[in-house]
Amino acid sequence: VQLVESGGGLVQPGGSLRLSCAASGYTSDKCMGWFRQAAGKERERVASIDDSGSTSYAHSVKGRFTISKDNAANTLYLQMSSLKPEDTAMYYCAASRFWPCLAKPDDYDIWGQGTQVTVSS
Repeated sequence: VQLVESGGGLVQPGGSLRLSCAASGYTSDKCMGWFRQAAGKERERVASIDDSGSTSYAHSVKGRFTISKDNAANTLYLQMSSLKPEDTAMYYCAASRFWPCLAKPDDYDIWGQGTQVTVSS
């Protein structure tokens, strides 16, 4: 069971990035999500998506970020637009066997290693 994130990097304020999370070695989980953790802060849920494709977002990213998944490719995505310096963090994808999708990190049992996103001019 493995989740591998990619796509992070340095971007200027107002720019865009797309994160990917490739899943391998496991079958179905009810929910998948993107979390982020900034230096000195707690890990927080950014967005989640369930088996039916229903999505939910943190208030701080609603309208700027879009979570999606390609079931055939076993890949989860996070399209990030209008990025702000406060979006700077390590971003993690995670999978949960619980439904409906929950927001706490403890509710997710499989985690990737993370990919760094830095928004700075």
